[in-house]
Amino acid sequence: MVGNNTPVFFIRDPIKFPDFIHSQKRHPQTGIQDPNTAFDFWGYSPEAQHQIMILFSDRGTPYGYRHMNGYSSHTFKWVNAKGEAFLVKYHFKTAQGIKNFTNEEAAEKGKQDKDFATRDLHEALLNGGTATWNWFVQVMPIADAETYRFDVYDVTKVWPHTDYPLQPVGKLVLNRNPENFHAETEQSAFAPSHLVPGIEPSNDKMLQGRLLNYPDTHRHRLGANYDQIPINCPYRARLGSYHVRDGPMSVNGSHGRSENYEPRTAEGPVEDKKFAWHQEALTGAVGRYPYSHPNDNYEQPRALFRKVMSETDREHLISNISGPLSQCRRDIQERFIAHLYKVDHEYGSKVAANIGLPVQEADQQIVQSAVTEKTEETKEIKKVESPVEVPVQIQKPFFQQLQQLPQPFSQKVVYDDPVMGKYSVTYTVKFELEPSSQ
Repeated sequence: MVGNNTPVFFIRDPIKFPDFIHSQKRHPQTGIQDPNTAFDFWGYSPEAQHQIMILFSDRGTPYGYRHMNGYSSHTFKWVNAKGEAFLVKYHFKTAQGIKNFTNEEAAEKGKQDKDFATRDLHEALLNGGTATWNWFVQVMPIADAETYRFDVYDVTKVWPHTDYPLQPVGKLVLNRNPENFHAETEQSAFAPSHLVPGIEPSNDKMLQGRLLNYPDTHRHRLGANYDQIPINCPYRARLGSYHVRDGPMSVNGSHGRSENYEPRTAEGPVEDKKFAWHQEALTGAVGRYPYSHPNDNYEQPRALFRKVMSETDREHLISNISGPLSQCRRDIQERFIAHLYKVDHEYGSKVAANIGLPVQEADQQIVQSAVTEKTEETKEIKKVESPVEVPVQIQKPFFQQLQQLPQPFSQKVVYDDPVMGKYSVTYTVKFELEPSSQ
C-alpha cells in the first residue's frame, strides 16, 4: 500500500504527473525554488484546490510522523470469496493524536533540528515504545460508483463519512527501530502493484499510473532485482515471481536450472484460475477524453474551508498561502485567485488583500456567479450589475484627461480564461473627480 498523509492529491490524470513534479522543482536556470512555477501550474489545474488547502493549512506541517494520519488516497477494489467486488479507501488514524506545527513553529523547528520527525520517531521506539495507527476502511458496493454524487475514481475527491462510514479493521504498530537505516529504510521499495489475492486496483487513473511508475522507479533506484533485497522479500515465502530471473545483482540463484515458463511438462508452478482478477464489463471506445463528471472542483474544498476548519485554521491557511503567492507574477496571481473565489468569497478576498491584488467587487461577483452550464463549445455567464465605489488618488498629468472622458463610459473586455473558458465582460464606469493638492 502506498499512500500519503492527506486523503487527496493535486491531479487526477497520471499523464500530468511529470508536469506536476517539474512545477515543484528548482528553476532550471537559477537552481532556486520558484513559487511562480508551482502556482502557474496550479492556476491551470482547478482540481488541485482541495490538496492545496490541506498543504497550506497547519496539516501541511505535521508534528513528526507519529502525529499524522495516513491514507490510501486511491480507491482500491476488494473481492470476496463469492466474487463480489467492493471499492475501498484506507485510513490509518494515529493513536498518538493529531498534532501540527504552525508555519512559524515549523520554520523555527527546522532551524533547531532539521531531522526532528525522524528523531522523534526513533526516540519514541528506542526504549520499547510503540507508534500505532488504527486502520479503518470505507467500503462501497461497486454498483454505487455509477450513481454516486462524486467521482469515486478521482483522487482529488473524498467520500464523506456520512455516506460511507469508517469501518475498523486492525492496527498498524511500529515496535522497533531499524538496525541499519540504509538497509531497512532507504532500500525499502513500496509499490501499489504489490498486491495479494482479493485486493486489486480499481479504475482510479492515478492509481493505474502508479502501478507502473513506482516499480519502475525502484528498478532505477535500487536495481532490476530490488525485490531480492531482504527488506523487500516476503517474510516467509521465497518463491516470488518464477518467471523473473538473472539481471544485475541477482543473489537468489536465479531459480537454478528450473525453466521459467508455464505451462510446461516439468514439475513447477501452475496457473490457478481461481486467483484471476475480478471481471468488469466495459462498453464504448477507449481513448483520452476531457474530464466530464458532473461534480465540480470547488464543492469539497468549500466544505473543508467552511465546515471543517476552525476560524484559526482559516486564518493560518490564508496567511500561509499568501506568502509564496505574493512572490509570483501578477498574471499568475490573478489566475490563481480566481480559483480561491470559487472556493469561498472570504478565502479569495482575504488572500487578494494580503498580496495587494486590487480585485474589485464586480470582478469578485463575476467569479462567484459564473454559470458553468457547459455545451459543446460555449459557456454562459450570468449578467452581473454591481456598482462599486473605488477611491483612488490620481496624479495631476492624468487628471485633465479623466475629466474629458464621457460620464459614464463603457469598456468591453474579452477574457480567455483556462478555468472559465472564453467570455466577455462589459465594465460601465462613472468617475466623480475631486481635485486635490497632489
